[in-house]
Amino acid sequence: MTDASQLSPYTARYPSLAGRTVFISGGASGIGESLVRSFHAQGAKVGFCDLDTAAGSALAAQLQGEHPALFVPCDVTDTAALAAAIDAVRQRFGPISVLLNNAANDRRHEMADVTSDDFDRLVAVNFKHQFFAAQAVADDMRALGGGSIVNFGSISWMIKGKGYPVYQACKAAARGLTRSLARDLGKQNIRVNSIVPGWVMTERQIKLWVKPESGAEIDAAQCLPGRVMAEDIAAMALFLAADDSRMCTAQDYVVDAGWT
Repeated sequence: MTDASQLSPYTARYPSLAGRTVFISGGASGIGESLVRSFHAQGAKVGFCDLDTAAGSALAAQLQGEHPALFVPCDVTDTAALAAAIDAVRQRFGPISVLLNNAANDRRHEMADVTSDDFDRLVAVNFKHQFFAAQAVADDMRALGGGSIVNFGSISWMIKGKGYPVYQACKAAARGLTRSLARDLGKQNIRVNSIVPGWVMTERQIKLWVKPESGAEIDAAQCLPGRVMAEDIAAMALFLAADDSRMCTAQDYVVDAGWT
């Protein structure tokens, strides 16, 4: 987990986010942790769920102030449990105005090794929950007169990545879901967009997938120098959640330093 002193270097303030209820899935670590910290810093009422109870509880304990963050342990592949987690946040803070469908698992898998049960589990953790979380908050957003749903994709399928085909299919499907829901919900002033991260240097990525040769690969693929960090993704999420992006919907916002 990031130390409390390692906050986002970005200074943009979005007054429209203050006091809004935000639900973030997979918020205990990585990109999710940065989302939780960033929205809390904007004065939002942040509720988040994760499988990692220890990390989630520790993060919530750090984020106090006027609206202390609320952590709800939850497996997003359990649709009923996810709905209950969203309702717990609703009961604490009021109707959900912003939904960030961040939870995912990019574990590697070869096509030949995937069983039917494996396939269903991968779809559940990487795609299915995005639909059902949106379903669970839609009435809140209608009652509020609008809202913002942000799904999370990946450039992995766009660059024809190797070794995790079901994950990539789910992340490609997120684009279709975003555009479909943007049309279905748009007349209720509910905006639906996707953030499509590049290779983000989270603790998990560095531990599991970054190899000695990865630096050269990244440098060759990206247009920009440096590395995409979780804070870069959070910066885009803040904009898409705020009223500043009020006429932005049905779009993919790629944050990959020009890889694609």
